[in-house]
Amino acid sequence: MKKVYSSKILDQIPKKLLEDLLFVIDFLEKNYNAYCFLVGGVVRDLILKREIFDIDLECFNLSVEKFEEAMKSLGAKGVGKSFFVYKYKNLDISLPRVENKVGYGHRGFEVKLALTPKEASRRRDFTINSLMFDTKTYEIIDFWGGLEDLKRKTLKATDFEKFAEDSLRVLRGVQFSARFGFKLEKNTACLCEKIALDDLPKERIFGELKKFFLAKDLHYGFYSLLQTKSDKKILGFEISKRDFFTISKALIKYQKNFLPALKEFYFLGVLRSFLEFDLKDILDKIGAPKIYYKRLLLDYSKRKDLEYLSFLTKKEPLKNSVLSFDDEVISLAKKVDIWEKPFDIGVSSKELIDQGFRGKELGLELERRRLKKVQELKKNFKI
Repeated sequence: MKKVYSSKILDQIPKKLLEDLLFVIDFLEKNYNAYCFLVGGVVRDLILKREIFDIDLECFNLSVEKFEEAMKSLGAKGVGKSFFVYKYKNLDISLPRVENKVGYGHRGFEVKLALTPKEASRRRDFTINSLMFDTKTYEIIDFWGGLEDLKRKTLKATDFEKFAEDSLRVLRGVQFSARFGFKLEKNTACLCEKIALDDLPKERIFGELKKFFLAKDLHYGFYSLLQTKSDKKILGFEISKRDFFTISKALIKYQKNFLPALKEFYFLGVLRSFLEFDLKDILDKIGAPKIYYKRLLLDYSKRKDLEYLSFLTKKEPLKNSVLSFDDEVISLAKKVDIWEKPFDIGVSSKELIDQGFRGKELGLELERRRLKKVQELKKNFKI
């Protein structure tokens, strides 16, 4: 076990959140003689100097009955009584626990109280998430080498036996890789490769994949996806090393073009731009919401075809499309003035109606005008 004194670490917590934290700790210590630790991702993020939004607080030296009494007095709301977890504003307050696999699936766990900090921290997925912060001594407690793994930018399983009991941890490794730019430790990656994901419901799979899609270092997550054979498990096919390098270079190159409103769609869009596969089938498999179908089911082979782009931009500008990742597409869209606004055929539906067009004839005339405009633009800009 390693202890590192850090008196300044709490200064990074936003003022209001820190006030709530100190109030809860003081309340539990004075009234119930609890011993409190910050645990999990908050300790990791404080060390990495990342922004803090919420905090996990683990309370030792309390029975279940005393803990529930304290939570009721505090006005905290239970979010899973069998797991001894309560919510107070942006704090998750819990009793330390151990989890043992007793059944199939992500719910098949028996939960018991842990008696020591080391026993409680053993259940954490990766060593970087098993760190604890002692709120009395202001020491970072490291039982499993998490501090060193943070320095090495490495994701290593805290306890291999416990890790293998929860298949969701494979996908957590993928999304952590993408969020932090970390690589899976070799033995941990081999363990992940052996873990099937077929016991996970779609919503759990999509929950982790969305965190991956929204992350900064997509190429790191992509590497972990292949390293753990999760491409085969989720996509249904393996991606070759050659395709991995080609797509990773594209993800790095085009990242500067990723618009915040479309961030979660770009990974699959870039992937489909370089590989032939049934994207709708993949969206079905991962339980993606309807907006993913709307944004992603495009003809990527025609992304530089003005006729296709004019069709896509009949109602909204191209910057609202996932195809906006490509430099050449952006350049073309700006050249023909469909980047900031929809494609202009030179006449409105109302004007054509005033000219006597109705129903099917109106639709045909709009299409004719669109194609005519496309040909004019091709000629004028030598496209």
